[in-house]
Amino acid sequence: MPVQRFAFRFDPTFRVPLALLGIRPQTCVVLLDDEELVIRFGRWGLRTARANVVGAQQGGPYRWWRAVGPHLSLADRGVTFGTGTTAGVCLRFGTPVPGLAPGRWLRHPAATVTVTDPAALLAALHPAPAGHTRPA
Repeated sequence: MPVQRFAFRFDPTFRVPLALLGIRPQTCVVLLDDEELVIRFGRWGLRTARANVVGAQQGGPYRWWRAVGPHLSLADRGVTFGTGTTAGVCLRFGTPVPGLAPGRWLRHPAATVTVTDPAALLAALHPAPAGHTRPA
């Protein structure tokens, strides 16, 4: 499968504050192919094997103070790469991965991304079996 690109949905209210952190539409993307998942979020990022993505579900709306910018959940160590409050996708990993800090000491069991089309990302992660089509 060729690399699929999923852009982040930027809420106009948060564009300027995020830009001050280097988080702009040109620096943020989710990339997915047969082999790996890559999240670029300004100077932060996450990379893992596609097989390590063991679950995904749509979420939102979110509270802005929990979802806008790079965030660490103190409850479960999950990471959020957020650019808005409308909707996103929570990706769960079989083996936790680094994302907010380099190295091994901070690894995340999940990542939430606020992409423009959460349903398309979910469909790409869970394609219909051969010979079957997804309902429109």
